[in-house]
Amino acid sequence: MDQQDQWVPAMPGLAARARDAARALARSTTDARNAALRHAARALRERQDEILAANARDLAHSTTTAAFRDRLTLTPARIEAMAVGLEDVAVLPDPVGRVLAEWTRPNGLRFRRIAMPVGVIGMIYESRPNVGADAAGLCIKSGNAVVLRGGSESLHSARAIHAAMVAGLRAAELPEASVQIAPDADRRHVADMLAASGQIDLIIPRGGKSLVERVQREARVPVLSHAEGLCHTYVHAAADPDMARGLVVNAKMRRTGICGATETLLIDATVAPSLLPVIVADLAARGCAFRADARARAIVPGLPAASVADFATEWLDAVLSIAVVDGVDDALAHIVRHGSAHTEAIVTDDAEAAARFLNGTDSAVVMWNASTQFCDGGEFGFGAEIGIATGRLHARGPVGLEQLTTYRYEVIGTGQQRP
Repeated sequence: MDQQDQWVPAMPGLAARARDAARALARSTTDARNAALRHAARALRERQDEILAANARDLAHSTTTAAFRDRLTLTPARIEAMAVGLEDVAVLPDPVGRVLAEWTRPNGLRFRRIAMPVGVIGMIYESRPNVGADAAGLCIKSGNAVVLRGGSESLHSARAIHAAMVAGLRAAELPEASVQIAPDADRRHVADMLAASGQIDLIIPRGGKSLVERVQREARVPVLSHAEGLCHTYVHAAADPDMARGLVVNAKMRRTGICGATETLLIDATVAPSLLPVIVADLAARGCAFRADARARAIVPGLPAASVADFATEWLDAVLSIAVVDGVDDALAHIVRHGSAHTEAIVTDDAEAAARFLNGTDSAVVMWNASTQFCDGGEFGFGAEIGIATGRLHARGPVGLEQLTTYRYEVIGTGQQRP
């Protein structure tokens, strides 16, 4: 093997430095961590031209779809949104040190359950370079060190954003190793992160289906992940027509490449003849394409036919699957067959039907008369999110500060001895 081909793993060194930094960060004051976030926000603004130039280099090598390029693209407005997101996190309550529960036993022993940082987070993400800032900000505030590994397509952007985060830590006199990034885009760094049991405490993958499946399959470290964002909007028979039209357009077309975008429209058979044609026209006028079942095509001739696979596809593009259903139970059955347990919404003025829908799905987030694109940590008041979890353990839905803590027990006695 040539010397230049010999693989020298960088991850053990990064993780070891992160472990030391995490200990210091966990003991740091709330004011220091908040200051780091504010300094990092200032650095993002001051380095806007550098970040945009780095992003232009990434875009110059991008040959994928328009939706993918949208996720990759940074603009002055998106850089400002990253900075504001860090400032929003800075003003949130400190999740570390919260007393989650306390009680006293008959023998006088006092017990307290106290929130504490997880430790070292491994963040593996694709496409969206802003994820690095969101993840770093949430980890700093919650007292966790983080090792970032962005995708090869966003390498230069991710590095530029990472530099701003490090500048914030330096200005606040916190360990710069609290936020680290893989040195290059080599895929072997991912394998090293997944094998870093004892060095990394939690892996969070944020990207396409193949990435998440690989992490879940290979990781020797606990994983907090989400499946595809295969979100549904169900227009019930008692939906207000104007509200339904506006919500469907927003849920699908506001940003088609995010995981909270609606991918399938379910519409009740009783209102489909009158409402579906206008919804299709609204979406088509905005450049949306369609895949429709036979009942929908009978109402709107000319719609392309949907396959079974189409209803299980996260389009992340201006494409919408459509199915006509017979009531709430039929809509829920469709979601069970094809959904990913991410986000589902019902549009209706019938409170009883809404309650049946909300209670009838086991997805991480369910909505009533709201766009599925509100499934976002910032919109939930979390300041930002490090991902959206669809599993059933530890955290579900947008993962913010509280979900990045674990806990310890404190037992306080007055000399008690166990008999």
